[in-house]
Parts: sequence; structure tokens; C-alpha cells
Amino acid sequence: MARSWFLKKFFNHNGPVLGTYLLLAVGFWVIILIIMPQISMLDYSFRNNLPPPEVGGPKDVYTLANYHHLIFGAQGADTTYNVVDLSVFVRTLMAAIFVTIFDLILCYPLAYYIGQWSGGGGIRVFVLLLIIPYWVNEILRAFAFRIIFGDSGVINEFLMGFGLTSGPIDFIRENVALYAGLGYAYILLMIFPIYTVIESLDRNQIEAARDMGAPWWRIHWRVVIPYAKPGISSGCTMVFMLSAGALAAPQILGGPSSLWFTQIIYQWFNSGGNWPQGAAYAVVLLVTCIAIVLTVMRFFKVNMGDIGK
Repeated sequence: MARSWFLKKFFNHNGPVLGTYLLLAVGFWVIILIIMPQISMLDYSFRNNLPPPEVGGPKDVYTLANYHHLIFGAQGADTTYNVVDLSVFVRTLMAAIFVTIFDLILCYPLAYYIGQWSGGGGIRVFVLLLIIPYWVNEILRAFAFRIIFGDSGVINEFLMGFGLTSGPIDFIRENVALYAGLGYAYILLMIFPIYTVIESLDRNQIEAARDMGAPWWRIHWRVVIPYAKPGISSGCTMVFMLSAGALAAPQILGGPSSLWFTQIIYQWFNSGGNWPQGAAYAVVLLVTCIAIVLTVMRFFKVNMGDIGK
């Protein structure tokens, strides 16, 4: 009953042609491009890695061996746990959390300033200046960061030129370039959700708080941040998920010892040729990231409906 009422209202609002197109487009996007690949990946993760002639045969059965390998390693290994892969997994999640917090601290003041800016023309120019660098391909931007943070890059030349350092600093090995590149890569995904919410904030609430003598930090803590919570949650979710699943930036900007979990997944799918094992690793990363996001949303009392607004 509720479904038929919703469809009737939907088609009355959009018309039969546009309504049908929207349902087909959204259905294709959600079912074909999202749900079905994830189901296929999940099915792969419970399969044995078999040669093509044996697929569908008696050995093609469901198994937990791929997940067992992630936790305990290969059979016959000297260690009790798969220390290498598990440490990379934890380090990737912690790095993604760090990048998310870094972007939030950097972008919240910018989003607030843009959202409360009264000048119409100036705000368009400012937003355009933020967008233009992203016209460049992500891989080219990552290589640009490698040049900037390289031994003979702009930053090291500046530091040595002013006598601040006696020699070049290895920003690549110390992962400074990687964290800076990841933070820059998804900065717009943090700014615009927060800006969109803050733009609709009634400025009279801020002025009333100021008239009552509230300091600037209390105005943000009690007025702005609670109102902007959906935008903050949306931005943090996108930055965290994309940072944890990044591949190009870790490949280009990562140091010799900064292996990313997605690189292990890539190796299983390509050089390793073990799709079921790579699928198991990918499923674990996806489920863990979703669990972290839902836990944080529950902790800060944010639901999916608030983000959808």
C-alpha cells in the first residue's frame, strides 16, 4: 500500500516519461553497478582458487580458507597470525582515519567561511579556484606531489635555500607526501557537504549567540557544529572510505615500507592471480570500513536520514 502510494506520488510529480527514466537509471546504477558486483565479489571470496577446467567440478566448493589466510597466514607458516597482512590492514585504517581528521580540521573553517560569505561574485571565484586543480588527472596530481616532496623538490630546495636544513628530508619514506597527497585528493569531498549545510544556517542564530556574549568557540560548538553535523558526517564518510580504498596515491607516493592494504588486494588479483583471495581481502576491507562508519555515526547520533537531507 505504501509502495503504491509512493510510486503514484513519484510519477505524478515527475511525469510518466521522466519518472520511468529515473527509476531505470537509479535501478541500473544500484543493482547492476553496485549490488551485483559486490555479490559476485562475496561469492568469489568463499571459493577455492581453481584452474578454469576445474571450475564447477567437485573441488569447486565454498570454503573459509581465504579468510583463514588473512588472519592466520598460509598453512605451515612459522607465525601464529598473518602479522604482515594484518599490520598493513590496521595501518591502512589508521592512516585513513588520520587523513579524514586532517581534512576535517582543514576544511571546516574554509566551509564555514564560504558558507557565511555574503559576496555573491567572490564566492563563485573562490569555489572555482578550488575546483580547477581537480581538472588534472589524479595520477598526474600524485606525481606532482612526488616532485614537490622529492629530494630535489620545491619544499626541500626552499628549506635548504634558507638554511633551515643541511640536507634534503626524505618526505617519501616518512609518508608525509602520501598523507598530504591523500588529504589533498579528497579535500573537496569534505568542503562541499559541510558548506552546503552551513550555507542554509540562519545567521541570526550566530548573531544572537554573539549578542549574548558567547565566545567564538562556543558558538561553533553549540550552534554551528550541531547544525552542520550531517554535512560533517557525509564528508568524513566519503573521505574515510576513499582513503582506505585508495590505490594510485599509495603506489606513487608511498615509501618502501608503506604498503597499503589495497596494494595487497591488487597483487592478489593481478600478479598473484588468486581472485578468491583478493576478493576475501576486499570484502574484509569493505565490511570493516562500513562497520567503522556506522559505529562513529551511532556514537555521534547521526542517522542516514540526516545525511540524505
